Amino acid sequence: MAVKLTQDTLGELPQNVAVPAYDRSALTPGILHIGVGNFHRAHQAVYLDRLFNLGRDRDWAVIGAGVLPGDAAMRHRLKAQDCLSTVIELAPAGLDARVCGAMIDFVDTDARALVAALCRPDIRIVSLTITEGGYFIDAMTGGFNLQSEDIRHDIAFPDDPRTVFGMLVASLRQRRDAGLPPFTVMSCDNLPENGDVTRNAVVGLATAVDPQFGAWIMHNVAFPNGMVDCITPATSDQERAMVRDTFGVADAAPVTCEPFRQWVLEDDFPTGRPALERVGVEFVDDVAPYELMKLRILNGGHGAIAYPAALLGLVYAHDAMAHPLISAYLEKLELEEIIPTVPPIEGVNFRKYLAAVVERFSNPAVRDTVTRLCLDGSNRQPKFILPPVRERVKKGLSVDGLALEVALWARYCAGTDEAGGEIPINDENAELLNRHALAARDNPAAFLEMESVFGDLRASGEFRDAFASALERIWAAGTETVLGEYVGR
Repeated sequence: MAVKLTQDTLGELPQNVAVPAYDRSALTPGILHIGVGNFHRAHQAVYLDRLFNLGRDRDWAVIGAGVLPGDAAMRHRLKAQDCLSTVIELAPAGLDARVCGAMIDFVDTDARALVAALCRPDIRIVSLTITEGGYFIDAMTGGFNLQSEDIRHDIAFPDDPRTVFGMLVASLRQRRDAGLPPFTVMSCDNLPENGDVTRNAVVGLATAVDPQFGAWIMHNVAFPNGMVDCITPATSDQERAMVRDTFGVADAAPVTCEPFRQWVLEDDFPTGRPALERVGVEFVDDVAPYELMKLRILNGGHGAIAYPAALLGLVYAHDAMAHPLISAYLEKLELEEIIPTVPPIEGVNFRKYLAAVVERFSNPAVRDTVTRLCLDGSNRQPKFILPPVRERVKKGLSVDGLALEVALWARYCAGTDEAGGEIPINDENAELLNRHALAARDNPAAFLEMESVFGDLRASGEFRDAFASALERIWAAGTETVLGEYVGR
């Protein structure tokens, strides 16, 4: 019979489940993390758990927080099991289970409670995983979008914030007024220059309320850039049953992930940080080259396999990689159009990095769903695919493969696969995408009219023509035929 996961039952868990080797009651908080999803618990929390197991830095435990309904549900599940999570690493050779104890509390999902927690003197780092779409980025300028309804509310009512950034601004003001040093804000989301993007949001909102306070944040608060990587599928009843049946643990919120992790950080933490270099985190002067490599080669690669796989009715990423045309398309696109836009990094071989990416995508144990890879395209495409399009167009280089990727996304957004089955468009802008995608069947340029997604690329004749040609062929001949034409088969 499975053992319900709690602090008191750790000693009852099977021997093949690793548990914290440290006294969790001796942990004290140093980090408040906003957005406690699967990725945070498979990545940042695991690094901290490993550090605590070394007997180091036990004043850097995590307090969880969030502001969305999903955060409230996660809080309910985790609080019932003393904020413990079972993390299952899905290696092809076998599964590995550990209970991660790095989180010791979870703030009530209420703005006032979160601001109060952010003002605690022991909180020296605030980390974020709020998804790529949570940063209010203006697609035209790349800057902070002050016109969002929630941001406008936070400008008008700074003491009653709705957004994460409004809460950060309110707490930083209270800390300053109380004579407390500001915390470091550390984004762990997949965004180019994620620290700079976060700074733009916090400073932009603060400046709109009080220009002097905005300037104070700019000069006194650190926002280190970071690159994070660990493929982490969503948790369903299937994963909960697997953890129960395979490892004998009744966990309401287990996490499954690949056995690969990477974390590269700029070392800019004025109020201190845990010694994460002891457990594999790379601290560098400039994370941008590593970040760009990952965003384009790995995240862009996810987009390249996701949409053809969805159109062909495939379920998992490893199914997509087993399809000879999809895997050949990924390799050709990466080598000919994506990798040439990534600046060299000393000591890094991009072909070897790509080979590792292909191996990770092909891991059948991960069971990463095509549905997850297709998620939130209106935010991901402008960050992972369209920047290399812009660079290549500016240099007069071919964008046939990248335009094909965008065309496959457009065909996906029409809402049906090639067998006529309905495709749920998992995107906050699903209605807009579907409307433009359907119009694009007869007029491909209609899809590119979405200024919030494509910005200045709408005026690029080279991209527009390549996209139109690809989309017309997909509708006329089908995904497999078009992929075969591109890879020469």
